[in-house]
Amino acid sequence: MNATKLILNSIARAALLGCLLAPAALPAADDLSLGQAVQLALQRNERALAAGEQQAAAQARLAQARGFFFPTVTLTGDYIRRPNEVERSIGGQSITVQKVDALAGYLTLDLSLFDPAALPAFRQALLEARAQRFRSEETRRQLSFEVAAAFLSTLTMDQVLEAAVHRFDYAASTLEAARARFQAGLVSVNDVTRAELEVATAEMGRTQVQGQVETSYLQLGYLLDWPLSGKLLPPDDLLAEAELEPAAAEELLPQAREMRLDLRALSWHAKAQKALALEPTLSWLPSLGLTGLYRYTNESGLTGKSTNWSVTLEANWPLFDGFKRLGRSRERRALARLAELDLRGAERLLEVEIRGARVSLASQQASLKKAQVALGAARKNAAEIAELYRQGLSNALQVADANVSLFEAEVELARQRSGLAVALLNLRAARGLDPFGKEPTT
Repeated sequence: MNATKLILNSIARAALLGCLLAPAALPAADDLSLGQAVQLALQRNERALAAGEQQAAAQARLAQARGFFFPTVTLTGDYIRRPNEVERSIGGQSITVQKVDALAGYLTLDLSLFDPAALPAFRQALLEARAQRFRSEETRRQLSFEVAAAFLSTLTMDQVLEAAVHRFDYAASTLEAARARFQAGLVSVNDVTRAELEVATAEMGRTQVQGQVETSYLQLGYLLDWPLSGKLLPPDDLLAEAELEPAAAEELLPQAREMRLDLRALSWHAKAQKALALEPTLSWLPSLGLTGLYRYTNESGLTGKSTNWSVTLEANWPLFDGFKRLGRSRERRALARLAELDLRGAERLLEVEIRGARVSLASQQASLKKAQVALGAARKNAAEIAELYRQGLSNALQVADANVSLFEAEVELARQRSGLAVALLNLRAARGLDPFGKEPTT
């Protein structure tokens, strides 16, 4: 009778599987939520940091291109040592033409007054800097979704492990009951043998799942660049919203076109390539530059002046360059068309992603309902088999099969819940939102 109670108590514990998906009332200090995991990855993961450096590099390239509008000032100094001085007598006056120690200083100012070919380069750098800002933010957004998917996968493995532990406990209780009934002469030794086999199988499964859990935690920790020591807190708000019916695709598409960072990056990149395509054509026009020179020397020479200055206005008109400009023009026009095609392809793919994500979400919602029904049936079946075993109307093989069915139903429910959450994440990703349903900041 005590052994039978152990089986019934194990069945009752199965009814508490829903607690696996609920957050702890008082989480430990090291427990990690989905929001904390995403924040850690954005602060520490190399991909997020590299995205920031790429944006900084784009801004630096823009600063270099902006230098076209500013003059270049150069200071140069010369020192010459000679073996002797050279003097000349002019009008009865001795003049030193060359000194033993000669000093000279030059201050040069170069300013490009008009260079039409430089303007497209500056505009291209400006537009590419804007495109890189959206590329970098898109990299961080995609990383946050990758973290969310890894978080849910690890959480599911935690739940599978608890189901495996529950299966082992149930099998151990069945083995204890089988031994008690065998000693009482109510069953044959086959029941004990079958129960022992189920215990060994359940123990092996628990060990395997434990290894998978450890591997999953290691992978998530690597993604976050943070050692994980506590448990993961289930994102209940995400799971709850995933069970709601999403808006129609026609309502989601206009918003997605505005918020998708990758589309905005492609749009700015296409504009940058189009601007750069003008450079070969504008380079046919002449350029105009201004050069100012101020000179100081301690060898005044025949002029008797130690300082001098000059201003030069220079025009440059490249009339023929061996058809290089023609080749550049063709190449850059092709690159501009390529950028436009990339943008158009991404815009067409957007509708496919939105509609596909909605279909996947609806399918996962149906699968979750099926898994919930299957778990209820498995619990009921396990309880009935346990009662029949108590009455001597079933054997250990049937009890073991009921335990396996219950375990599989528990695992399936955990996986379907995770799959439903991932389907919602995919829809949010397609819409251009972050994993929490908010528009990312740029």
